[in-house]
Amino acid sequence: QGTVRKTRQLLLVLCPFLVLFFLYYSIGKLHLWGWGQEPLYDKQGFLLNLDGNLPLELMYKYGNLSKGVCKPSYAAAKMSAIYPKFTKPAPMFLDMNYRRFSKISNFFPPFGTRMQERILDVILKTTKSYGLGEELDCLSCKKCIIVGNGGILTNRSMGARIDEYDVIVRLNEAPVRGYEKDVGSRTTMRITYPEGAIQKAELYEKDSLFVLSAFKPSDFQWLRSMLFKRRLHNPEGFWKSVARHVPREPSDMRILNPYFIQEASFRLIGLPHNNGQMGRGNIPTLGTVAITMALHNCDEVAVAGFGYDMTAPHAPLHYYEKIRMAAIKESWTHNICKEKEFLIKLVKAGVIQDLTNGICGSGCW
Repeated sequence: QGTVRKTRQLLLVLCPFLVLFFLYYSIGKLHLWGWGQEPLYDKQGFLLNLDGNLPLELMYKYGNLSKGVCKPSYAAAKMSAIYPKFTKPAPMFLDMNYRRFSKISNFFPPFGTRMQERILDVILKTTKSYGLGEELDCLSCKKCIIVGNGGILTNRSMGARIDEYDVIVRLNEAPVRGYEKDVGSRTTMRITYPEGAIQKAELYEKDSLFVLSAFKPSDFQWLRSMLFKRRLHNPEGFWKSVARHVPREPSDMRILNPYFIQEASFRLIGLPHNNGQMGRGNIPTLGTVAITMALHNCDEVAVAGFGYDMTAPHAPLHYYEKIRMAAIKESWTHNICKEKEFLIKLVKAGVIQDLTNGICGSGCW
């Protein structure tokens, strides 16, 4: 009995050590196994191994379509293939039911609508229109192009090709008249904010939607003044002079869904969250916001006039100005380098087509 008692005591002492050893060994094996595997996705959730080839399931779906035929849901399908967290439903513009979209209700501008409900209700009840227009809204497949303002468009004669797209998006004050050969003649919508809007009424296109991308509460106040053709009472809330008149009827004015700013910043590019507030380096450029919008609402997405070549300081910055590339300074709000990394992913994977090859240059393949 004494021997049995001693053996039992020994086992009681040894058991915890045996359990600890087993756990240590198991964790070590798992740890070594994990380190031995190459990760498939980057920290944002994008596939690391990107190429323009179609996954097998998409090859069956799109491979037999004739060249030039619009491919339904193509951009969203390719985006989901490289970024599984992507979900397509996200309306282009705010409508009277915007409160149902919880992803924007909890964020302040520019990432949401919090504390702006009263003025938004006034604006949206007045505009009464929340889509692209009957003809475009009825299209079963839409090809969209975002036309950037880059000097890379100069003397490229891309105008006719740009005009072939169903939806043509332009940004801020970039002119069309006089530049049709390079940038096209049609405009579906012009996305802007108060400081970037065209200030001379005669420079506006005859038929296009005026789309506000709001970055601060005073932007909604400005739009209300433009909508009701009233004098702006507080012009001090802007960082430069703003347009005092927008020659558009209320039915031609829209508010861009702020979710696209939020998604581009926090999820796709990986800019600082800053507790959901605007801060240093966490605001995407308007061009990237427009691309994000198109990924959710267009079947095929292309861009032209994107990309800054910092190795060519004397190249034109914009196609309509004499300012040179060297004029670019470090931005307080934007992170151009991280944003370019995101856009390169889209081009490499064939999610978007870059007609002027300014995003990658020769560095994508």
